[in-house]
Amino acid sequence: MNENLFASFIAPTILGLPAAVLIILFPPLLIPTSKYLINNRLITTQQWLIKLTSKQMMAMHNTKGRTWSLMLVSLIIFIATTNLLGLLPHSFTPTTQLSMNLAMAIPLWTGAVIMGFRSKIKNALAHFLPQGTPTPLIPMLVIIETISLLIQPMALAVRLTANITAGHLLMHLIGSATLAMSTINLPSTLIIFTILILLTILEIAVALIQAYVFTLLVSLYLHDNT
Repeated sequence: MNENLFASFIAPTILGLPAAVLIILFPPLLIPTSKYLINNRLITTQQWLIKLTSKQMMAMHNTKGRTWSLMLVSLIIFIATTNLLGLLPHSFTPTTQLSMNLAMAIPLWTGAVIMGFRSKIKNALAHFLPQGTPTPLIPMLVIIETISLLIQPMALAVRLTANITAGHLLMHLIGSATLAMSTINLPSTLIIFTILILLTILEIAVALIQAYVFTLLVSLYLHDNT
C-alpha cells in the first residue's frame, strides 16, 4: 500500500544500467516462426491475422503507399505485444513513456509528410488553404492548418500514452483496494476482484485497439500524402 502510484511507470534498471532497451527488444522474440512447409495452427492463425490486418490497412493505398505495408504491420505487432506484456504483474510497459511514443510517431509522420511534398506538392500545399476561403481569413487559416499539421505526431503519441497509462493506473488502484478489503470484508473483496478481472479483460482489448488505432492513423497520414 505504501508503493508509489507511478512506480510501475519508472524505467527499470539492472545493476544501475537502464533495461528499457532490452525490454523493447524482447516482444519480437515472442513472435513464433516456422521453418516447415506445413505450418501448425498457431503460425497459421498468426499469418491469417497479419494478412487480414495488412489487407484492411492497405486497401485504400496506391502502389507507392503499399511499400510501407511491412513497416506498418511490424509497427502494429510491436505495439500490441508491448502493450500486452505490460499487463503482466511486475512488468514495465514502454508505451507508457511519452518519449518512446514520440520516437515512433515523429519519424513516421515526417516520412509521410516529406513523401507528400516530394510527390504531390500541390495537393500538400492545398491542405493549408481550403477552397473558397474568404481573403481576410487566409493568413489565419494557413497558421491554423500549419499548427494542426505539426501537432499530429504529438496527438498520436499522447493518445497512446494516455490510454495505456490510465488503464494501468486504474488497475493499480482497484488491485490495491482489493488487497485492503481482503482483511475487512470478504463479500466486498469478491465484488472488487470481479471488477478487476473485467477491467483486465477490457485492458487487453484496449491494448490491441490502441495498437491498431496508432497504426491506422499513421496509415491515414500516409494516404493523404501519396
